[in-house]
Amino acid sequence: MANLTEFLGFHARRTPGRTAIAYKDKEITYAELMLRATAGSNWLAERGISRGDVVAVLMKNSAAFFDLVFAVSHLGAVLLPINYRLAPNEISYILGDSGARLLIADQEFEEVITLLDQEIAEDVFLLNSSAQEDIRYVAINSGSHFPVLRHSSDLMRLVYTSGTTSRPKGVMHAYDQFYWKHLSLIPPLDLSHKTRLLIVGPLYHVGGLELPGLSVLALGGMVALEREFDPERALATIKRYSLNGAWFAPTMTNMILALPSSCWVSARSLSWVIGGGERTPEARIRSFAEAFPNARYIDAYGLTESNSGDTFMVPGMELAKIGSTGRAAPHLEVEIRDEAGATLRPGQDGEICLRGRKITSGYWNDKQRTDEAFFPEGWFRTGDIGHLDDEGFLYLTDRKKDMILSGGENIASSELERVIYEMPEVLEAAVIAGADPEWGEVPVAVVTPRTGLNITLSDLQKHCRKSLAGFKTPKRLIIKESLPRNPSGKVLKRVLREEIDL
Repeated sequence: MANLTEFLGFHARRTPGRTAIAYKDKEITYAELMLRATAGSNWLAERGISRGDVVAVLMKNSAAFFDLVFAVSHLGAVLLPINYRLAPNEISYILGDSGARLLIADQEFEEVITLLDQEIAEDVFLLNSSAQEDIRYVAINSGSHFPVLRHSSDLMRLVYTSGTTSRPKGVMHAYDQFYWKHLSLIPPLDLSHKTRLLIVGPLYHVGGLELPGLSVLALGGMVALEREFDPERALATIKRYSLNGAWFAPTMTNMILALPSSCWVSARSLSWVIGGGERTPEARIRSFAEAFPNARYIDAYGLTESNSGDTFMVPGMELAKIGSTGRAAPHLEVEIRDEAGATLRPGQDGEICLRGRKITSGYWNDKQRTDEAFFPEGWFRTGDIGHLDDEGFLYLTDRKKDMILSGGENIASSELERVIYEMPEVLEAAVIAGADPEWGEVPVAVVTPRTGLNITLSDLQKHCRKSLAGFKTPKRLIIKESLPRNPSGKVLKRVLREEIDL
């Protein structure tokens, strides 16, 4: 099994002048990207990094981030991308748990670095603005190490979960899982060397880096990279490079749809946009179709443990199957099972379980949670609740922890959220359980209104009762300026529970 610079080198030899990455008005060819990767691997080796060592990166999006993805693989080391939004104690935990040998961070995180556990963060290198654009600025010389052969079971990357329900776990991604994931993305997205992808999601997350960034480069396509998301700049970048694909977290889609319609015209080259990260409200899908008639909104489902990209909406079925996240990607099986592991019939809600070659083998240094995550015969337990219809389309219902038990009745928070999103005053919404002396739990709506608009509990309840039973309507309303989300766009309900006195 070859490392990542194998396909990079192929395109560098075959189409050396073809643009691989566009970043900050600079277009980086495949030949240049290969040189940057080998220079980076040489620099890592001179810092004492070798095969199997964990290299952590605490960086915003940049060309150097891609340089390091390939450089770490070229050297046979293991990449550990870290969410730069985490608190210092959380970063210290990840560094300590992973045993990282080196931390590479953007200069702007210098203050954060000083707050880390210094016994854990022993070797830290800060990248200035020049190095963020080209890793060769930090390379000591131009020598190059031969690529270290990787085997299918060798660890390619560690990604720590967002901690939506518990302490972050180190998800192990081997090369075998990466390449099977790559193969599973090609048919549903029709990927080829002609794919021109916008990346605005953070590269430390599998959605930003691989849905489908690395796969586009593996096929000789092009990616246009933005350091951070700005809706108007994203549309301008699409127009400038005639991009035809993108991945947007739900909040990004909301921000783009909130722009004046005159801004949408610039994105007519788009053929598809991958959404997901949560059960997408029907109103958002319909609004997207009106704003971008030439592009299809691909509702999707995935998680870190599966390398993301597990189900995709089938072309032409967006409205007929609205509310669904589509069918299983190639080389992946999806089943719905009960607590005992028995397979449920179509239409029955249960735990979504996945099986396939792209699924993680488990959690780093955590056999107990690895064992708990699998049913026999390799079925991974996602912790998400949903059902399949007669045609194999997946419908998300909720996470186990997000089911509300009120007076003996189960209330799916996502069902209530779907209805709340239909209110024109609502920009974002999440529903969590609040303690109640009579009913045990009751639904609590946490809402971000659209600018200049107001929402009252009475208005919200009146709206919800048009579509839902009375016991499902929110009993409390909390207004917030924004909802805490992880990089894939999932609302961090654990954080909401901690922030709000329920």
